[in-house]
Amino acid sequence: QVQLVESGGGVVQPGGSLRLSCAASGFTFSSYAMSWVRQAPGKGLEWVSTINSGGGSTSYADSVKGRFTISRDNAKNTLYLQMNSLKPEDTAIYYCNHDQYWGQGTQVTVSS
Repeated sequence: QVQLVESGGGVVQPGGSLRLSCAASGFTFSSYAMSWVRQAPGKGLEWVSTINSGGGSTSYADSVKGRFTISRDNAKNTLYLQMNSLKPEDTAIYYCNHDQYWGQGTQVTVSS
């Protein structure tokens, strides 16, 4: 069965960095685009970024463009999100997404 397991969240000060990972299994990871989606406290889901199957094409929400970088390692079946210059408004649960499948999420808190 499809499994997506996120890790790497935590508490960081404004301006800091975190790297999220998503370990995928149960499907041919290298054949599919993957996305990161987040949910801030009390708000709905917000698309963050998508990467194509080969990793050569990426897209970002305006709110994170220039600060976040999505990448993937198809040999390791792993998706990444490098987050720099973090802001308090980036506080959210971050989810890895493929089709109708979602991970359990990893909490990112940006606070001084």
